[in-house]
Parts: sequence; C-alpha cells; structure tokens
Amino acid sequence: MIKLFAFCLAALLPVLPASAQTPPAVGFKPLSEIATYPQRDAPAQAVALNRTQLAAELSARVASTHAEPGEHVKKGQVLVRLDARDYQLALERAQAQLQAAQARLAQADAQLRRTRALRDQNFVSPEALTQRETEVEVVRADVAVAANAVDLARRNVDKCVLRAPYDAVVRTREASAGSLAGVGTLLMTLDDARKVEVSARVAPRDLDALRAARELAFVSPAGRQSLRIARVSPAIDDATRTHEVRAVFTGERAPSGAEGRLVWQDPAPHVPGELLVRRGAALGVFVMREGSARFVPLDGAQEGRPARTDLPADTRIAVDGRNSLVDGQSLK
Repeated sequence: MIKLFAFCLAALLPVLPASAQTPPAVGFKPLSEIATYPQRDAPAQAVALNRTQLAAELSARVASTHAEPGEHVKKGQVLVRLDARDYQLALERAQAQLQAAQARLAQADAQLRRTRALRDQNFVSPEALTQRETEVEVVRADVAVAANAVDLARRNVDKCVLRAPYDAVVRTREASAGSLAGVGTLLMTLDDARKVEVSARVAPRDLDALRAARELAFVSPAGRQSLRIARVSPAIDDATRTHEVRAVFTGERAPSGAEGRLVWQDPAPHVPGELLVRRGAALGVFVMREGSARFVPLDGAQEGRPARTDLPADTRIAVDGRNSLVDGQSLK
C-alpha cells in the first residue's frame, strides 16, 4: 500500500527541466596561468655575405703563396705573389720612352720660343711659326701616350701581388709555387669574416610570429648566437614553399658555413593541446561567461598540439570536467 502511494506521488510530481538540475562542477583557470608560448625553429645556415674568387689578371708563374685554407687574413695582407720580372722590365722600358718623349718636348719648346723671337723680328714667316707650334703639340701628345704606358706597366707590376680585399677566411687555395697562372686562373677563394648572415627557410604561416618575436637566435654546434631580422624575401621557393629569411648577428658571430636552426619563441599565447575539446567538426575550448560554459572554436587548431588564441589573458578556461560540457550549460 505504501509503495503504491509513493509511485502515485512520483507520477504526479512535475519533471524538472535540465536547467534546474544540479550544475556540474568544473574547474577553470585564467588563460594567463595556462598559456604556453611554443618555441619555433627553421633550418638555417651561416653564410658569408661576400665570397671572392681571387684570380690572376695576367699571365705569370706563381712565385709564392702566403695563406693556407682555414687561415684568417687581414685586409691588404699579401696572399699570392706572381713572378713580376717581365713586367718590371716592361715598366722600365716605358719609363725610358717617357723620358725620351719629355726630352723631345723640351727641345721642341725651345725651338718654338726661338722661332717666336725671330718672328717678332720678321726673320721667319708665319708658316714656319705654325709648323713649330704643331711640332710641339705632336710631341706633347707623344709624352701623354708614354706616360699612359708607364701607368699601365706599373699596374701590371702591382697585379703580380694579390692582397686580401677584406678581413677574410681562406676557404680554398688553388695556387702553388712554380705553377703557371693565366688570365682568370683561380688562385684562392675567400669568405668575408666580418659580414656573416644567417639564411633560413621559414614557412609562410610562421612569418608573422617570427617578425613579432622578442628574441631570435641561431643554434648550431658552434653555440647559440643572438640575431635580428635583416630582410625577408617576398618570393616563395618553388621546391620548399618557404620564404628565405636573412638575419644578422647582434653579438658574437658563428663561422660561415655553420649549419643549425633559427630559433624563436612565439609571442602569441597558446592553449595547451590537452585542453582542447572537439564539438562537431571544430576544436576549441570552453570558457566561463556569465555563469555558463561557452564553446569557443580556435582557428587552425590541431589534435594534441597547442592552439594559438587571441582571447584576453583573464579569460577563464575549463581545465577539469571539460569533456562533459555542453555549449550554454549552467555552471557551478
């Protein structure tokens, strides 16, 4: 009898709506406490901004070499000497021809002065004076040609001594004492020791984070060196579908040729991958808004990976009990 009364009473009671049921207990934390700032990286290499192939500008035998591969050399330091004896003889011959031309010019000038004096006394005709003036101009032109030949011969002598155009590292040495060098023969290859940059290949999706990063570094077996972005190529490489980013060292430089990674920290807050939930086709998080749970999809979110977000730092995000939440559900 008592059981029947209880059953009838339960049947008469109204069914409570879902909103009146006891809200679930869920743990929330501000985004500022759970946010992560993932470290990004891209393949990179330290490259010399200048690479010079030191070559002979004339034909001569190599007399001596003064630097070896891997050696640091200073600007102006002698690297290779060519046998300059033939060119020195040519210089002396040109100097002698210049002296002869200058002597002829002095004689022609003296004759011109005498002719002018005689012309003033009407002892010579105007045609004779004109002839003397012409002779002086011709000999003066010969002097200019001879002086030009001396300069050319002196330059050839200077070309027999090859010097470092800047502070550099000798990458290769092809010259050997006694070997014959022709015009254009490669003697040494130099890498600029001061102007070294980092070349990296960065995906288009990472460019904004890279530009906004507070710290940028090149990590290689040579250590970790700080960088700053110098320029970003707008062109996308056909093979790798990446942009080339050039960065310069702000302090200690890595040696040219060093391979490593371009490393930076993403400045945008990310929600840890384990806090993401899926609702329908979207991945996102539940946030607390006016006592209710609201689902916020995150663009570009991937399973198990931190997801970038632009939510305010004080946004409260569900960390416990999030998997059972429904969008719009009241919270306790």
